[in-house]
Amino acid sequence: MFGECHAHVLMNGTNYRQAVLQHREKPDEAAVRACLEKYQEAEVHFVRDGGDPYGVSKLAARLAPEYGIDYRTPIFAVHKNGHYGSIVGRGFDNLKEFHQRVVEAKKEGADFIKIMTTGLLDFRDHGKVTGTPLDAEEVREMVHIAHEEGFAVMSHTNGVYGVKAAIEAGVDSLEHGNYMDEEAISMLADSHTVWVPTLVTVRNLIGAGRFEDAVLRPIIRQAEKMVSLAYQKKAKVAVGSDAGAYMVPHGTAVRQEYEAFCQILGNTTEVKDWLYSGEQEIRERFRRK
Repeated sequence: MFGECHAHVLMNGTNYRQAVLQHREKPDEAAVRACLEKYQEAEVHFVRDGGDPYGVSKLAARLAPEYGIDYRTPIFAVHKNGHYGSIVGRGFDNLKEFHQRVVEAKKEGADFIKIMTTGLLDFRDHGKVTGTPLDAEEVREMVHIAHEEGFAVMSHTNGVYGVKAAIEAGVDSLEHGNYMDEEAISMLADSHTVWVPTLVTVRNLIGAGRFEDAVLRPIIRQAEKMVSLAYQKKAKVAVGSDAGAYMVPHGTAVRQEYEAFCQILGNTTEVKDWLYSGEQEIRERFRRK
């Protein structure tokens, strides 16, 4: 089984607010252990978390060896104040403060740094991303600072502008990457960045009633087109489901994500090897130095 290259142990796959209440005062060890058991049962032995503000992923990383799991975490994600990201981390107003967040993460035992450079998909307006993306030069400096401190960088990014800025900045992994275009895929293929598309975050919403299927299907089709291009151009891609997000269950979502790739590209040894190669890149880079 593939590893899970994008998860949030804080989240429970059904109710984000309920999950926060469960962990806000103190990480709920029983809930964390239950989550780790799901990965153990699914024979998923590698998990890379996207961080949280409450120390939940930090606890998971400490407990994970008991379950035979190699658990990597940024401890918390870093976002610019006034932009998307507070649900998973800590904010900054300027690059000096960003550096302070990086130092804090290092002191708390982070394996890597996660940055938030754009918002989310806007399900009310196809092709749009919520909020304003960070300026490309600012993203470049953020990545430079993190690299200078010895960390790989995981980047939550959507939209053409945000994706190109992140790739040019040298992020080590690109998370989600919705609404890319062919030029962005070509840039990705020419770079060392690993793309983690988190396909099931949208695919699993079909028929759930949270959003209209007519809104979801064009997003899915665009993602399928970009995945096909990434495969053709031999960009680096890895399996990560965004486990813990709504309708994305811990443990089993890894298989769902792989099955999505197989539906798009075919269930072949070549596809499997391609995805394993992307995961190996992440395993090698996203470790504490």
